[in-house]
Amino acid sequence: MSRRALTREDRRLWGRVERTLDKTRVRPAEPEPPTDPEPRTPPRFVRPDRPPDQPAPPPTAPARPAAHAAPHDLEPRRHRRLARERDPIEARIDLHGHGRFQAQDALTAFLMNAHASGYRSVLVVTGKGARSGGVGVIRSSVMDWVAQPPLRAIVAGIASAHRRHGGEGAFYVTLRR
Repeated sequence: MSRRALTREDRRLWGRVERTLDKTRVRPAEPEPPTDPEPRTPPRFVRPDRPPDQPAPPPTAPARPAAHAAPHDLEPRRHRRLARERDPIEARIDLHGHGRFQAQDALTAFLMNAHASGYRSVLVVTGKGARSGGVGVIRSSVMDWVAQPPLRAIVAGIASAHRRHGGEGAFYVTLRR
């Protein structure tokens, strides 16, 4: 079987797969064979330096960075303020005409840039979906995309937009500070 070089598209897709992997799970190392021919002696038990009448302290879990929760629905008051244009929508992106992977890449880049610019509220236009009245692939995927890294760390809330901003074919997205 011959091996071919990976194309640029193959490398991009593989990079997307790698980002979904859980980096905290590490495969245990295989034990190394003994190098010395002498038989090993079992380790000696060493008494702890505390009096025997005190219980051992409970084991502590290693410190992990605080994980961000998945984005919530917008608070009703915030949703109303965005719909009535009392709070500004600071940026917009239209994902019409994008394929699923192109849309995810465009949305990720847009939200990361908006967050870096200090924006708090943006509008994401996805379209309603299939012409036959079904729900579109991009629209149904947006909630999953913002709930996964790296967007989970910057998105505070998401909700369907008001009719004047696209209705069921658009989302208000609020970003963390």
